[in-house]
Amino acid sequence: MSLIQISSDAGVTTLTLNRPDVLNSFTRAMSRELQDALRAVAADAGVRAVLLTGAGRGFCAGQDLAEAMPVDGVIPDLGDFVRDTWNPVISAIRHLEKPVICAVNGVAAGAGANLAFACDIVLASSSATFVQSFARIGVIPDSGGTFMLPRLVGLHRATAMTMLADKMSAEQAREWGLVHQVITAPELMAEAHKTAAYLATQPTRALGMIKRAFNKSMGVDLDAQLAYEEQLQRDAGRTADYAEGVHAFLEKRAPTFTGQ
Repeated sequence: MSLIQISSDAGVTTLTLNRPDVLNSFTRAMSRELQDALRAVAADAGVRAVLLTGAGRGFCAGQDLAEAMPVDGVIPDLGDFVRDTWNPVISAIRHLEKPVICAVNGVAAGAGANLAFACDIVLASSSATFVQSFARIGVIPDSGGTFMLPRLVGLHRATAMTMLADKMSAEQAREWGLVHQVITAPELMAEAHKTAAYLATQPTRALGMIKRAFNKSMGVDLDAQLAYEEQLQRDAGRTADYAEGVHAFLEKRAPTFTGQ
């Protein structure tokens, strides 16, 4: 059985985490499949948007702890799990120069929650829940959690989320800026596909540059960011989609972007 289900339609590739019996908790094998899938969509010019979701009643319950249990009394190196299982996935999503939409269809716990927050646009079922469950077992947030959460919700809220490890509703996550939109469960996937399909018709290279610029802004000062914007805008102005956008504006018609 494939641990990542892959389907494509009209420029959108949907990646579905597929271990529904354990709420799509991650193993190294599952991570490798997702890494392979992300590399494939990055290399395929025909893919212009990615939709990430989970099979069954959960999005992702984080690390499969069965794989991290002591063996013959020896505790495994948790840093190895972070390095091999989670870091490559989070990095691949953030550096994929195509929009990644996440449809959180149920529980998103621990690294599973941070996987969702690493995506570009997060849509959540009204029944979805989020929890930074790391402290409950004596570890720290990983999968980019200590990087993304303070930037998304502020230091004090991020600290409360991670130290108290309280379950958060989809609506609270939306109010705090972690989720773009909350949608009733029966309509979630249709709305997520609609969003992804729209983005697949937009100027893909410009969307990728927007993502690159936001990534850059998290580690530089204003003057450096202004210079980087200048560089990216110069590159954007040389794309075929920019030329099409200008012509369409002057001709008072809808543009037809090709992602070039």
